[in-house]
Amino acid sequence: MKLIRTLFLSLFVLSITGCKTSQSTITAEVKLPVFEKLASIKNVVVIEKRDAVSHFNENYEIWFEQPIDYNDLSKGTFKQRVLLGYENATQPVIVELQGYGIGTEKAGELASHYKANQLNIEHRYFNNSKPESIDWNTLTVENAAKDQARIIDAIRDALFPNAKFISTGISKGCQTTMLHRRYFPENVDACVCYVGPLNYEREDPRVYEFLNNVSTQENRDKVKAFQNLCFENRDALLEMMKASAVEKNMSWEFGVDKAIDYTILEYSFAFWQWGVPTESIPTENATTQQIYDHLINVVGYGFYEEKGVQGLQPYFWAALTQQGIYGYETAPFKQYLNTEEIYTFEWAFPEGISKPYDLAPMLEVQAFLDNSAENMLFIYGEYDAWSATAVELKDDASDREVYKFVQPQGSHTTRIKSFSPESQKEIYAIIDGWLKE
Repeated sequence: MKLIRTLFLSLFVLSITGCKTSQSTITAEVKLPVFEKLASIKNVVVIEKRDAVSHFNENYEIWFEQPIDYNDLSKGTFKQRVLLGYENATQPVIVELQGYGIGTEKAGELASHYKANQLNIEHRYFNNSKPESIDWNTLTVENAAKDQARIIDAIRDALFPNAKFISTGISKGCQTTMLHRRYFPENVDACVCYVGPLNYEREDPRVYEFLNNVSTQENRDKVKAFQNLCFENRDALLEMMKASAVEKNMSWEFGVDKAIDYTILEYSFAFWQWGVPTESIPTENATTQQIYDHLINVVGYGFYEEKGVQGLQPYFWAALTQQGIYGYETAPFKQYLNTEEIYTFEWAFPEGISKPYDLAPMLEVQAFLDNSAENMLFIYGEYDAWSATAVELKDDASDREVYKFVQPQGSHTTRIKSFSPESQKEIYAIIDGWLKE
């Protein structure tokens, strides 16, 4: 029966990829040990062998059939995309927990460093990992964590019963990793979390305090001066955005007039998030074209534009209902906006539905970190705007091998390789210890 199932999967994959092959080629394919073991997993519905990348010996795309709602199985299932970079059964398995869709099948920082296997799990409801019609109330942090635990258990049982597993994620993927660890603390051996926030409100006000104190007063003044310059040239910038909208077929749910204001307000957050050089900031002698080009280069269009928002809809739902985000202080720009009201992202809810913010999951993560979490390591950049709501650890956290490293003046692109050789050695010594336990 297993051979029939495996042969069926091989034929299915070959048919959807358009490959022509002989019976002998199919037979060779199904005899691949890794392929056979993957095909034996009960809820795997499609497997495709891919070209090998990075240091991996074999690469696979795997689709798991998952419950839409673990609390109500009558709601049906959806297919969730997973990528496996297979090296060998004895090496560690680095589990990349995505907060979004999967961006690449290449090895990440940890898999590259350890020449390890890599399991890359797309987050539910991003890209094609979603049902035909989404019930947004089933997009919860708990359902997502159960997706990941189910996949990890299946892959471990099939291929890596004796290997060490380390989960890792970046930004929203860091949030995903924290939440998975909180719900399933024994599912992996350790976690490495990069640049992820732990928000306590839908619009966490700690962001405003951070932006008012990050870096030096001189550098903050340059950022603020540029935002003022944008508002002073708002009419011209608005016309440029309208022209860009025609050229790029863009639209905004709340209109282009609001879009230019949101873009200018977002500038300070994006500037510090991505570590933009202060010397690149246009001054009052710049042309309006130079001002516009710099503003868009830093902020972009996709955070507010309708097609971008549609692609990010699962992010906004999660942020607005459980994981938190931020808002924009308008008081510093009252002379231009005639208001001191906080600008929010509530407009980003799916059409016709909204939901109150539920603080409980984030408080549970903090309580977990304070009291029982083990073998977790957090990486942050000092100047990254998302560090405003970074994880805070108790003084005794290291007794449970929970650590936090902050790269001086680092941005949202901070990784282990960003640190000094001495700090890198210290970080990898911690992870080495987890892999040897």
